[in-house]
Amino acid sequence: MAPTPTEPAPSLRARPLLACLLATRPAFLGVTLFACLIGLAVAHGSGLVIDTGKAVLTVFFALVAHAGINVLNDYHDARSGADAANTERLFPFTGGSRFIQNGVLSVAETGRLGHALLALVVPAGLWLTLQSAPGLLLIGLVGLFLGWAYTAPPLALVSRGLGEAAVAAGWLIVVIGADYVQRGAFSVIPAIAGLSYALLVAAILFINEFPDRRGDEAVGKRTLVVRLGPDGAKWACLGLVLLAYGWLVLMVGRDRLPQGAAAAALTLILSFRAIRYLMAHAAEPAELAPALKLTIAAANLHGLVLAATLAFGRWPGVAP
Repeated sequence: MAPTPTEPAPSLRARPLLACLLATRPAFLGVTLFACLIGLAVAHGSGLVIDTGKAVLTVFFALVAHAGINVLNDYHDARSGADAANTERLFPFTGGSRFIQNGVLSVAETGRLGHALLALVVPAGLWLTLQSAPGLLLIGLVGLFLGWAYTAPPLALVSRGLGEAAVAAGWLIVVIGADYVQRGAFSVIPAIAGLSYALLVAAILFINEFPDRRGDEAVGKRTLVVRLGPDGAKWACLGLVLLAYGWLVLMVGRDRLPQGAAAAALTLILSFRAIRYLMAHAAEPAELAPALKLTIAAANLHGLVLAATLAFGRWPGVAP
């Protein structure tokens, strides 16, 4: 499959700063922004006064970490041959950024960029740890480990069918970390509040694996879709989405979250429309673009509504 007109062109190499920025896939960093907002909303809803400076640093460096992980994913997928073998990609959603394959950045340059971005996160994380509590160091290390292990050998979790679990855990850790910076202690509340969102972020990865299936299989990248096949994987994807919304409704019903948080479940309209496309076209990558867009929209809107209702809703046990 030849590069499409929308993919990065080799001429972009003449503008190195812009190339490095675009290589991070900034359009897809919103899922981390909303994860941070959910964590901050939980802290605010718990009665804490938000430290604006620490909140801004938390969001900024979480985005930098996500950017670095995106770049390293491209680096490892280039080394494995997965992106080069992907002839059914739906750019910009699947098949990587194409910066390496289209000659904008070399493999080595991509690796250096990804590691440099993650290195920037370390001093910020240490400073925030000093300003909050030592447990943040553990949260940060686990988050970076999951981001690295997602595609990097020898673990390469996505190649073992564990990519969805790693993504859900990673974005739940972002929620927990954003709350921890403000709270200065561990709490089960951000985990309860953020799980539905983390599962919907994992659903983005899951549905993106369908167009990549043949390319991944060709290089031995045994994602969940490769392992289950498109017919089996589409039902598993439906189960993941149902679990996300079911968890949110259950937690609201048990008075663990504000009643208003149930409004975030309305995004199931978008998620179920995506699943309808997937059910009809699971084995037809070219027909899946609407499903990918709807899944991304559902996760982002879910995160936004959830953050707003957690921040400003009346939590159970709190007097009006």
